[in-house]
Amino acid sequence: MSETGTEKSVVVDRDGTVAIVRLNRPDRLNAFTTEMCHRLLEVFDELDADDDVRAIVLTGTGRAFCAGADLGAGGDTFVLDDGPHTGGAPADTGGLVSLRIFRSTKPVIAAINGPAAGVGVTMTLPADIRIASDTAKFGFVFARRGLVPEACSTWFLPRVVGISTAVEWTVGGKMVPADEALARGLVRELVPADRVLDRALEVARELVSGTAPVSVALTRQLMWRMLGASGPEVAHRAESIGIYVRGASDDVREGVEAFLEKREPQFPNRVSDGLPDLFD
Repeated sequence: MSETGTEKSVVVDRDGTVAIVRLNRPDRLNAFTTEMCHRLLEVFDELDADDDVRAIVLTGTGRAFCAGADLGAGGDTFVLDDGPHTGGAPADTGGLVSLRIFRSTKPVIAAINGPAAGVGVTMTLPADIRIASDTAKFGFVFARRGLVPEACSTWFLPRVVGISTAVEWTVGGKMVPADEALARGLVRELVPADRVLDRALEVARELVSGTAPVSVALTRQLMWRMLGASGPEVAHRAESIGIYVRGASDDVREGVEAFLEKREPQFPNRVSDGLPDLFD
């Protein structure tokens, strides 16, 4: 069924400078579909292009965050039609979403308001911060369905929780309770279900208050990209370019003057005007 009006599988609200992206199939526990994938890609493109948006909160409508892939097709659910290819196979749609979140120029916070399984949990791994309901559960159940992990999670998950925990959770097809997710670093904090979104919005506002949007975007890129760097020399080279380029910017002039004058800065540079390449 095509998306129209309130039937859209992903909807966007605004809370000041924070965009709230909601998975919106509550009757199916926000189960993931190809249509949802394409809508998420469109939404993140739109929000990256909007300079009035400083941060993004990703959450679910209803009592679940995302139950994973929609299994309405039964045993043929994961028989893929021909489509964009990568490495000789149709591109994993969860991976397309994860890569798009990874490339976001705005900080992304996952407000996990309820159960998150399969792609419902792996799509949150490129988020910068995950805040979850104290009753949430996380299902890394791929091996129990005859699958392997997806959504780039074999890259992200070991970096979030460590290789031992990542293998334990995925090879065993583990359902992870909220307290274990917190103890092992999958989520930053647990709050009551009715507080998850409010808390995520608070954290989002803390991240971007008084900071330069271009510097935020570049810092996020640096942190994520350096996870795969071969050594600190790579970071030194990228940071040197960043300091050189940004040091001569109007943002830095405003930031220093605002500090000396004891006032809030009004940074003039915009993400939509383009970001310098720090990784040549």
